[in-house]
Amino acid sequence: MTERPDYFEEFEATELFCPKCRRATPARKHLLIVLPTGNKYDYRCSVCATSVGSKTDDDTSAFSILKP
Repeated sequence: MTERPDYFEEFEATELFCPKCRRATPARKHLLIVLPTGNKYDYRCSVCATSVGSKTDDDTSAFSILKP
């Protein structure tokens, strides 16, 4: 059995549904915290700044810079 290539390793959201605006709006990605396991991001509505989602990646390179 051959493995299929992984075309979509990570998604970046450009529009998400905002419960306050009650429609899909452009989303802005903001870094919340740098963790040993990766970075945690918050997606916010670009119209009203309501949090519409979050994401944690596996990039640990930023944490090694902070570690003494």
